[in-house]
Amino acid sequence: MHLRDLTQYLRELADNNNRPWFIMNKPRYDILREEFLQVVTEMIAELGKFDPQVKFSNPKKAMFRINRDVRFAHDKRPYKTRFSAAVAPNDMRRPSKAGGPTYYMHIEGDGKLLFGAGEYMPPPHRLKALRRHMVDDAAGFRKVLKNKKLVATFGDIQNEGKLQRPPKGFDPEHEHIEYIKLKSFFVWTEIDLPLNQPEKLVPILAAGLKDAYPLVTWMREAKSDEEEE
Repeated sequence: MHLRDLTQYLRELADNNNRPWFIMNKPRYDILREEFLQVVTEMIAELGKFDPQVKFSNPKKAMFRINRDVRFAHDKRPYKTRFSAAVAPNDMRRPSKAGGPTYYMHIEGDGKLLFGAGEYMPPPHRLKALRRHMVDDAAGFRKVLKNKKLVATFGDIQNEGKLQRPPKGFDPEHEHIEYIKLKSFFVWTEIDLPLNQPEKLVPILAAGLKDAYPLVTWMREAKSDEEEE
């Protein structure tokens, strides 16, 4: 897609985050949105080569709306200033009641590309299942944490929203207790967009997200009580 046009548009939107400007520039948005749809379509095709569960995900459902939900927000700006998408089996993006790991990416107006995978603020039953899975399969989780490609691309699991104390029912001395305290289980990285070589965007995303696949598959093995019934 025309990455320079997209980043220029997003910067202008950030400076003019109001409905009149958006309506006046709607033709630009429509073109860029269609180009982004093609990127997401190609990305899903590439992800499907190593993760069959997302092979037939709907790219339109993977894309997030640009409109912000401002009903309960102090920030009343109506539009997001990024283009973003999340890919999961059966088009079940977070936030969904089912939960489960997703592949995520977004493009910012400052020329940055963020991508990653995992579960961000999963619903209670998934949070419990993931924590329990760390205990039941401690060796498997240890292996994921030491995966060379995962670590090289993403580093460690993000520690945003970490509990001060271990959740009830978990051994404070468990080897994974610092991860059990987490409320989200997500890896991500941020890099510069290939502005001068837009054809590299999808290959970069596919290669990077493939490095997160060991975490995704391990997380899928975590079954909640509802799923086991």
